[in-house]
Amino acid sequence: MPPLLPLLLVLRSRTAHSYSLSVSSLVTLLLRRRSMATVASTDPVCPTNTRVGWIGTGVMGRSMCAHLLNAGYTVTVFNRTLSKAQPLLDIGAHLADSPHSLASQSDVVFSIVGYPSDVRHVLLHPSSGALSGLRPGGIIVDMTTSEPSLASELSAAASSKNCSAIDAPVSGGDRGAKTGTLAIFAGGDESVVQKLNPLFALMGKVNYMGGSGKGQFAKLANQITIASTMVGLVEGMVYAHKAGLNVELFLNAISTGAAGSKSLDLYGSRILKRDFEPGFYVNHFVKDLGICLKECQNMGLALPGVALAQQLYLSLKAHGEGNLGTQALILALERLNNVRLDNAVASKPSA
Repeated sequence: MPPLLPLLLVLRSRTAHSYSLSVSSLVTLLLRRRSMATVASTDPVCPTNTRVGWIGTGVMGRSMCAHLLNAGYTVTVFNRTLSKAQPLLDIGAHLADSPHSLASQSDVVFSIVGYPSDVRHVLLHPSSGALSGLRPGGIIVDMTTSEPSLASELSAAASSKNCSAIDAPVSGGDRGAKTGTLAIFAGGDESVVQKLNPLFALMGKVNYMGGSGKGQFAKLANQITIASTMVGLVEGMVYAHKAGLNVELFLNAISTGAAGSKSLDLYGSRILKRDFEPGFYVNHFVKDLGICLKECQNMGLALPGVALAQQLYLSLKAHGEGNLGTQALILALERLNNVRLDNAVASKPSA
């Protein structure tokens, strides 16, 4: 019997030693994984270590995404209408069959879609949304003009998964998207925005506006400014036409004065040519101005200019012109005044 006791002690010692080793190994593994995650989250954004996902390849998104591909980033795209993604696939983008699948292959996921309901579906849907497929440390950047409250909701949902979400809507239209000169309004964690600077710089200039939702608030204020500017532009053109001026000469004359504006530069000549191809859809502008007015009501603000602009743009939508560009506002003013600027360029000033 006595020899059995040392044996039991040896076995007990070996078992304890083995248990100790397994716990030690587990702790080491966990610490190593945490360290790897920390390193991954602090690695600089560059083509060699940052995989990008892009949801929404319409008028704006297609050009914005192309800049990332041309800079050498590995990009996976998703769009409900495959034909709109084809130009990006032709220059090297990969295709995903869902936002979830796209996010599982990406470190940073961009989205630029139509409406807040679309944002919610492609990013927050519990099974097919991008957030459900994003690994810890991943980043979502929503560049859709959307509701500030939804941006805050997305940020909170991302944080609960150890991810980050930035709201970064843009201004500059299709021309700014093509030339990489967009104004980008960013809200969220400033350190995350700074980390994404190499990506933002390919699309335009990023402006940090504050915490979550502040990017959306800045974009809505931008839309309010544009709305009244567009009303002023087309009213001036109709007035000049009715007064017998050559409208093209009139626009050239005011472009370098106090009445000059980006809207005039972008849309003046298009209006004269009856070019209503969308750089930004009337339907989407109606959506944006509706969000503006909703936020005005929440804040107790009276902004009659934006209310008037929304009514005029709604009249375009009522006439079936919602898929035209925002410069089609001239059509509403022409109808109100029973005029048409067809001969606006042809008329010459008398000697």
